[in-house]
This record gives sequence, structure tokens and C-alpha cells, in this order.
Amino acid sequence: MKLLLDQNLSPRLVLALQAAYPGSAHVRDFGLQSAPDQEIWEFAKGRGFAITSKDSDFHQMSFLLGPPPKVVWLRLGNCASDQVLAVLLREGERLRQFRADEDAALLVLS
Repeated sequence: MKLLLDQNLSPRLVLALQAAYPGSAHVRDFGLQSAPDQEIWEFAKGRGFAITSKDSDFHQMSFLLGPPPKVVWLRLGNCASDQVLAVLLREGERLRQFRADEDAALLVLS
């Protein structure tokens, strides 16, 4: 699963996630750091990314629009990037199952 990390997540996470989630990127890598959510949504949809965010806006869009793209919503509050990394690595099996389920639009991790 390729993760597209939203602006509210550290771009430094991309390198640390490459072994578990090859091809993952940060919105900044594509000049989308200030883009509206709809533009990020369409970008992720067209390139096979799962949007990964701490922002509830993508959560809401996943219900309105359905997949693709899939949305990974990190319900972690204000925390360090190391904590985000730990959750994403720990939940690898759930993320694989989520990816395999064609109808699933949203995965909430905490």
C-alpha cells in the first residue's frame, strides 16, 4: 500500500516507511502542501495512494465519495512523529487487509 501523507504529518516519515509501504510519499513531494483537500483526493485517486492524515476532512470525504482513494485516519491527537511511525508499522496487517477490501473506504488507527 502506498501512503500519501497529508501536510499535518512529518515528511520525514516517508523514508522510515519505505520498507513497509514502498512508494509512499508526502504531499510536499508533489507541491500539494497548500492544495485544497479535493485536489489531494483526486491526486491520490489517480495515482493509487491511500491518503493518510490526522485531519477529519478526509474521513468525511471517504463517506461522501467512497473509494478510491482509501483513507487512513490517524486518531492520535498531538503526538510526536515517532508515535505516528510506531502505529503505522504496528498496524501493517490491518493496513494490508484494508487494502485488499475493495469496498472499504476508511481505516481508523489510534
